[in-house]
Amino acid sequence: MKFTAFERSLQGTGASRRLRYAGKVPGIVYGAGTPTTIELDHNALFFALKKEAFHSSILEMELAGNVQKVLLRDFQMHPWKPQVLHVDFQRVDETTRLRKKVPLHFQGEENSLAVKTDKCLVSHVSTELEIECLASQLPEFINIELSGLVKGTSLHVSDLKLPEGIKAVRHGTLNPVVVAVTVPKEEVEEVAPTAVVAPAGKTPGKKKDEKQNKK
Repeated sequence: MKFTAFERSLQGTGASRRLRYAGKVPGIVYGAGTPTTIELDHNALFFALKKEAFHSSILEMELAGNVQKVLLRDFQMHPWKPQVLHVDFQRVDETTRLRKKVPLHFQGEENSLAVKTDKCLVSHVSTELEIECLASQLPEFINIELSGLVKGTSLHVSDLKLPEGIKAVRHGTLNPVVVAVTVPKEEVEEVAPTAVVAPAGKTPGKKKDEKQNKK
């Protein structure tokens, strides 16, 4: 994806506030050289942030007539307004090794024995994964095949088959669950016995007792 940025000379809280009033977003580009302060069109950035690829792929930033490869690192939103307040990018090249969270796309669960035969429920516990790789190998997303799921199993980070050159980042000995398979609980409906309700003013057996007394 490609976007356009402009050099920003004025800095500080007041200058940033004036930029936002003018429909711009202050930002910074760091890494591989001197950090550069930039500004971007707010609406263009706002809609770009809605695209998954803008968060997890190498971007082409046009700045002062030059195109640089960058990676979105952070952005701040207004607490309650749909407004981007600040954005950070990192310069990258073919040799840059980085860590980045990428989305997980799941497929094939409807063809698994867990779903087709055992009517199990499949829960996507994690929807993104932190990986380590070269910038040139960074995937937009990672496909996770679930057609082999069976009842009573779960898929952990260590079970994932990742593309060559991509390594899952694990913190210590943690091996979090990515996908969980659970058996649905059967709801047993208890049918309560139907009570016999006598009409108002009458009780069961009263008429029979009256006939016996006449005899």
